[in-house]
Amino acid sequence: MPDRITLVTALQGAGWHPAAWRVAGPVAQRLSSLRHWRDVVVEQDRLGIDAVTIEDSFTAGPTAADHDLDTTTVVGRLDALLVANAVAPATRAVGLVPTVSVTHTEPFHVATGLQTLDHVSLGRAGWRIQVSPTTREAALFGRRPGGDDAATLFDEAREAAEVVSRLWDSWDDDAIIRDVTTGRFIDRDRIHNAEYAGRHLSVHGASIVPRSPQGRPPVFALAHRADAAAFAVDAADVVLVTPGYQGREARELLDEVRHLEQVAGSDVRRPVLADLAVLIGSSSAAAADELAALDGAAGSAYAGASDTSVLATTVPELVSLIGDLRGLGFAGVRLRPLRIPLDSTAIARQLVPALVTAGLRADVASRPTADLRTRLGIAPAVSRYARPSVTGAGVGSVSSEVSA
Repeated sequence: MPDRITLVTALQGAGWHPAAWRVAGPVAQRLSSLRHWRDVVVEQDRLGIDAVTIEDSFTAGPTAADHDLDTTTVVGRLDALLVANAVAPATRAVGLVPTVSVTHTEPFHVATGLQTLDHVSLGRAGWRIQVSPTTREAALFGRRPGGDDAATLFDEAREAAEVVSRLWDSWDDDAIIRDVTTGRFIDRDRIHNAEYAGRHLSVHGASIVPRSPQGRPPVFALAHRADAAAFAVDAADVVLVTPGYQGREARELLDEVRHLEQVAGSDVRRPVLADLAVLIGSSSAAAADELAALDGAAGSAYAGASDTSVLATTVPELVSLIGDLRGLGFAGVRLRPLRIPLDSTAIARQLVPALVTAGLRADVASRPTADLRTRLGIAPAVSRYARPSVTGAGVGSVSSEVSA
């Protein structure tokens, strides 16, 4: 676990509250523009946020009771992976973690898209893995009836995560040799087929993208219920839990993750982040009033439709909570701003310096600019295929393929 608190901001449209677009001002006019995403992410990067996650789904927006789109909230979204690639050149240190579903997406496309992001961002890519359970989403693809039970979806997602990982490993770090004398651009013995045959997926072959700076971008997974937590421990490097949601306590959730790691026989203690939706006000009363106004505009309390607890809070209160979570053993927090840019700006401009003052964060000037795995305290990714060089051997000493 890093010696300072990890701080991640979860970005979604005008914010996580369904009525946020009504108070977003000019931002609401450009939610589908690159300018909106670049402005928000650049601010998070400049002021010291470790990573941003970018939400995505195969639905254009929330659905109403009749399963039609809810026209009272933001409808329409840009592809999260493409947005991350577009804003990467404008940022310096922040991790870029798009949400990419594996339910209807081929693992090959997931792997190569995220490898490309890792190259473009110089080692700052991550992946929030997600399943897509609804018949509405399945109907867009027409290859399966949809409505699969959760166990089936998570089993398929485990296989997809494994295939993606094998494809990420399929090129050795030094597979490209550019040997002008012999006319060889690559050493074929350093590219390995990702052999996999499972219940849901069967893949043979290598990625078309050379191994990226991190080797394997860190995988994030939301563990807001028991089956999702078991999947996260199996497939993810970073686990997101939701204290307060459905009465679950932070210590209970952290203990559950550690127990699942033991059951899985894992000797790795994954960074666990507390996932919280926040509205930050100038006082507790002001924050409560602002949340009530949003809920009134939406016609219902947001907490009823969320998969995490919702906090109307102040910066000092949030610093205290984060300190308590740190004391329990959490590596950090992922904060979902209910309003963008109001709450995302407060996280970057007010919360970050307050955490520095509290001794929970280093000053932004001393923030490491290493790859995202390093910043999260995750060990470097060693390819399952590459063998150590033989002592005394020359160029080309890396062995050929190890059995998958």
